[in-house]
Amino acid sequence: MEQVSTQPQAEPGRYRWIIVGAASVVLAVAMGQLVNGLSAFFTPLEQSEGWSRGDIALINSAGLIGLAVGGIAMGWLADRVETRKVVLAGTVVTGLCVTAAGFATTLWQLYALFFVAGALGGGALFAPLFALVGSWFRTGAGLAIGIVSAGQAMGQGGIPLANAMLIEALGWRGAFVAIGIASLLIMVPLALLARAPAPVEGAGAQTEEDAPAVRPAVVVVLMSLGVIFCCALMSVPLMHLAPLVELCGATGPEAGGVLFVMMLTAIAGRVAFGKLADVIGALPAYLAASAWQTALVYVFIQIDEIGLFYLFAPIYGFGYAGVMTGVLTTIRALIPAYCRAGASGIIIAFAWGGHGLGGWLGGLFFDRTGSYDLTFGVAALAGLANLALLLTLGALVLRGKSTPPRAAGVGPTRLGLLHRNPRR
Repeated sequence: MEQVSTQPQAEPGRYRWIIVGAASVVLAVAMGQLVNGLSAFFTPLEQSEGWSRGDIALINSAGLIGLAVGGIAMGWLADRVETRKVVLAGTVVTGLCVTAAGFATTLWQLYALFFVAGALGGGALFAPLFALVGSWFRTGAGLAIGIVSAGQAMGQGGIPLANAMLIEALGWRGAFVAIGIASLLIMVPLALLARAPAPVEGAGAQTEEDAPAVRPAVVVVLMSLGVIFCCALMSVPLMHLAPLVELCGATGPEAGGVLFVMMLTAIAGRVAFGKLADVIGALPAYLAASAWQTALVYVFIQIDEIGLFYLFAPIYGFGYAGVMTGVLTTIRALIPAYCRAGASGIIIAFAWGGHGLGGWLGGLFFDRTGSYDLTFGVAALAGLANLALLLTLGALVLRGKSTPPRAAGVGPTRLGLLHRNPRR
């Protein structure tokens, strides 16, 4: 595990909320750029450079593939060196790569820059920061994770809007440079706050040694397959809602405003579903959020007025927001601590891969058909596939719950895995 700072530490109950706040802002800035910040650049890059939307979407996909690959490696590294060093490196790499994007002259340069930003930048931030937050909370982890996820949601709404405004004022090149420099100024000081909690007497002892209701390998396989479909759906509104709204006659800032409003409600949704996971269980909360986004995603394509977009986007955003919180809390609930970090890296890698796949296919389908009907329709079908996999996992957990503890060779407390998160 990472080295523990020997510097005098603030009272843990207070400092853990500083960790939550710092992680929220860092992930807002970094993930806002790497997950869907490029959505504001579709039309400007298409108009000024003549690139197709499928090719432009691949810039974002390159960053997400980088996140998938880098997340596994950086999560492993964060377990072995001081988290502060990993996070600090991630903030610097992210800011420098985005700044350099303003000087790119070809598509391959943007692909390379965003891949590096994802692998060595965002990859060094996402898994390590969520792991760090979890280490500070032995109870109420669902709420803490929800709050940090809410910060990420704020960035995913605010960064595209800021990018749209910067593009209007500075052009797409100037916007990249400005947001990159601002990222460095915001994230680097906050990265210096990252540190592990001080060791507590007896803290190494597990509060529960229950065997899992489902073998960890089975959970990893089902969740990894599920998040491919889940995040492929999720990426479609995140990447293509703004250009869809522009097709209805809205300006860039107006389209960015729709996304911003959606992500504002996502802030509340991520916190709410984190708390819901503490109450009804992580997997049921994850199922609820997944069903919400699946049922509503195709409605976007039925809307053709800017006012209706502003009304509907927050409704969709509140429920969709619980998905990432659900993924993280379900991993915590169903994967034992001894292999949780490695399992998290694998599952989240598939999630970023699905995110990149969905965004790219959305642009490709638009290029082929000239509309977003097929893009959003396939997104809804992907959501149904994810729900089928989650229901399969739920059935396995329930079957494990019904297995007599003596026959399973475990204690009876393992039966609560579906209904509440482990407290550590």
